[in-house]
Amino acid sequence: MPFQPQIAKETSTMSTRTPARRSVLLGVTVGVTALALSACGATAKKDDAATGAAGGSPASNLQIMVPNAPGGGYDTTARTAAKVMEAAKITSAIQVFNLPGAGGTVGLQRTVNEKGNGKLAMQMGLGVVGAAYTQKSQATLNDTTPIAKLIEEAGAIVVPKDSPYQDVNALVAAWKADPKKVNVGGGSSPGGPDHLLPMQLAKAVGIDPKAVSYIGFDGGGELLPALIGNKISFGASGFGEFLDQVKAGQVKVLAVTSEKRIDALPDVPTLKESGIDLVFTNWRGIVAPPGISDADKATWIDALTKMHATQGWKDEMEKRGWTDAFVTGDAFGTFLKEQDASVAEILTTLGLAN
Repeated sequence: MPFQPQIAKETSTMSTRTPARRSVLLGVTVGVTALALSACGATAKKDDAATGAAGGSPASNLQIMVPNAPGGGYDTTARTAAKVMEAAKITSAIQVFNLPGAGGTVGLQRTVNEKGNGKLAMQMGLGVVGAAYTQKSQATLNDTTPIAKLIEEAGAIVVPKDSPYQDVNALVAAWKADPKKVNVGGGSSPGGPDHLLPMQLAKAVGIDPKAVSYIGFDGGGELLPALIGNKISFGASGFGEFLDQVKAGQVKVLAVTSEKRIDALPDVPTLKESGIDLVFTNWRGIVAPPGISDADKATWIDALTKMHATQGWKDEMEKRGWTDAFVTGDAFGTFLKEQDASVAEILTTLGLAN
């Protein structure tokens, strides 16, 4: 069956191809920012590599880098994973830290530079795949060691609480009338999922994607204040970014981009229910630096596999509305290569990649 591109988005805790009839884009899926790795790196000592989850004792001295600002989807996913692994004693305390910049490619470059460091991993997703092209990064995800894909998440179309648009069709009507006036914000730079979602939505409703006024923010932590403060007409991002604000009555979700309604927002229709033929889901995963040992790779995969089996992780997925999409190692590596090729094609169509 032909591949259809899947397009999904983080400080320290210790504890476009579109079928003619249907446009489908599937997941191509606050702490302290000063804890970034020092310039000299954090290469693991050889005697540390033998200690890990694969050996039966808790994996130790692990770090997860989040390549964008605190408060976004990458940050939430990394911290949740760390919390669950620590609580289940799969690992000792994991340092989660943020290294934002250039759509995630600053973190990507650091990951690639940390060749052989089996103690470090990076939380990532489609945003980093696309940013590697739009930011013309020398480092690519093909340079990293694939560890695991964790989850998928539907997107959401969100407006401020006092927005004049009370349903997605009213929003689309105004958008079509003046695409430049009705601007959209997302928590990723061009090429990331929050950018590709409104581009796909525009195409699905008959708007030239090149006419869309898109404002990119570095993660959901920066997107939300802009949305709540009426700096943008609507936001497009993973629905999990907005759940607390929805409950607080600060924003309103007009539609979700999944095939079916999601349990976390049962009263919110899908785009398809609203007559818009688009389905979009995002994904998030973990990669490590190139050149790590087989033992270190096994430690990460074993720890995340054990985490995936815990009730704590299942509870977190249900709480946050995440869809289980767990796959590890070489299978995840194949998926990444497919995503990379598909995103490159989409961005070339939009004039954002060579």
